[in-house]
Amino acid sequence: RGISSDERPKRPLTAYFRFLKENRSAFRQNNPEMNNMELVKKIADTWKELPASQKQVYEEARKTDWQRYKERLAAYKAQLTPAQAAALKEERSKRLAKRRSFRAKRELTVLGKPKRSRSGFNIFVSENFQESEGISPVAKLKQLFDAWQKLSSSQKQPYLQLAEDDKVRYENEMKSWEAKMVELGREDLIRSRKQKPKTKTAETAKNAETAKASSQENKAKLKLKKREE
Repeated sequence: RGISSDERPKRPLTAYFRFLKENRSAFRQNNPEMNNMELVKKIADTWKELPASQKQVYEEARKTDWQRYKERLAAYKAQLTPAQAAALKEERSKRLAKRRSFRAKRELTVLGKPKRSRSGFNIFVSENFQESEGISPVAKLKQLFDAWQKLSSSQKQPYLQLAEDDKVRYENEMKSWEAKMVELGREDLIRSRKQKPKTKTAETAKNAETAKASSQENKAKLKLKKREE
């Protein structure tokens, strides 16, 4: 039979999270004026000041649950065929990778990383999406993609120029942001020299933007094709 990773036994809570789960309601009742972040901070501070003897109660409960977890996990793995085990391992790896990616993006948002510059095609879509006809977002996007393809070079130029301006905005904001990250000790978030754009002539920049717009068009076309299928 098919086995989902959802059937895998869940790891037991740590001593602290057990304390948090058991006492959150009481803390909420006694501190109704606090928001969630303030409440969690108060609970964390209380845990830090808790006597070792009281913390030990939660630690012993964790050890008991951990032993039970290992037994259930062994039973769960024993029923798997090699193919199922391999499939579940791959599924778990994808979930973990997706979770790490989500956390990394959320962290960058919290740290205020500037939004990437948009291409001329992206700007054209954002300006005309609401006014375009179509019963669904996919239909609207397809209509705008076709309209962009029919524009002449002179008609596309204002959008390509806006894209160039947005690129300058992005680079200036990134320089300030990266300087701030260095002050915070987060050099790991700084782009390498290879990633930073080189100075371009006006003609080279124009050709690069045209190539980028073409790439965006091709990607949008592939997405539309997949959605229609």
